[in-house]
Amino acid sequence: MALREEEIPYPAPGQVLVQTVASGISPGTELLIYRGQAPADMAVDATIEALSGHFTFPLRYGYAAAGRVVAVGSAVDRAWQGRRVFAFQPHASHFLSAATELLPVPDGLSLEDAVFLPNMETAVNFVMDGRPVIGESVVVFGQGVVGLLTTALLARFPLARLITLDRLAARRRHSLALGASLSLDPDVTGTFDAVQASLREQADDAGADLTYELSGSPAALDLAIAVTGFSGRIVIGSWYGQKRVDLNLGGPFHRSRIRLISSQVSTLAPEWGGRWTKSRRLHMAWHMIEQLRPASLITHRIPIERASTAYALLDRHPEDAMQVILTYGT
Repeated sequence: MALREEEIPYPAPGQVLVQTVASGISPGTELLIYRGQAPADMAVDATIEALSGHFTFPLRYGYAAAGRVVAVGSAVDRAWQGRRVFAFQPHASHFLSAATELLPVPDGLSLEDAVFLPNMETAVNFVMDGRPVIGESVVVFGQGVVGLLTTALLARFPLARLITLDRLAARRRHSLALGASLSLDPDVTGTFDAVQASLREQADDAGADLTYELSGSPAALDLAIAVTGFSGRIVIGSWYGQKRVDLNLGGPFHRSRIRLISSQVSTLAPEWGGRWTKSRRLHMAWHMIEQLRPASLITHRIPIERASTAYALLDRHPEDAMQVILTYGT
């Protein structure tokens, strides 16, 4: 982890210069990179221009920056000057961008709330891909920030059960506050008996209708299969990087007709293409941020000069941190 100083550039005719106020660290993806577990031959992102290249060091990363436009190029509408904006940009005190790549932050919404836009869009995407149905029982593995936002969205559906699992007590408390029916530690003896007992109240086979694997732990996917009922759906939102997954597909799974669904926010599932666009999904993400005000999940605000401390905290003491943001003294 290193901090580099560069001259602040002046925008070209079609560009604007943004001064960052806060940027959010996405622990799932960024810790894979921090730990060297991202596949080096894979493109960093196929849809975000600011994240070109591959997962090789040195790498500028991050995709949740909120700030203010402080200078505009000669060909840009002057109305952009001073505007509060969000951008899918790496962590940096300033950055250049085309105005068309910036998203104005809605009035009445804080810039700290705005840094949750990528994670909220991901949560919206997970819900869309899972397609929860009235009266279903849903289980969510992993209550990091994305898991918690997904739980908060699912809690707005008329579900029969919404059960979450996470090893960290603070995350489980947040999960219950956001609407989970039950939140348990998967490492505690008897947890899965408790999950099945709760599910059995709604379905004879004690299986979930819909399960989400959002923990980032490959072992959790095998557990997700174990708690999902006949013809159930499992949405896999975790990115495991170079970590391998060992699954038991020789037991009940073979006859269960469970569907494994890969879900990633860079694209929309083809079946949504007739009515939905990325712009519409982003609009919904903004709306849900306005409803939920996720800045309450921020546990640490760390100046960019101490960024190495932020990553070390997330890497070594995840029990102490929920959402960590970098601040820029503005």
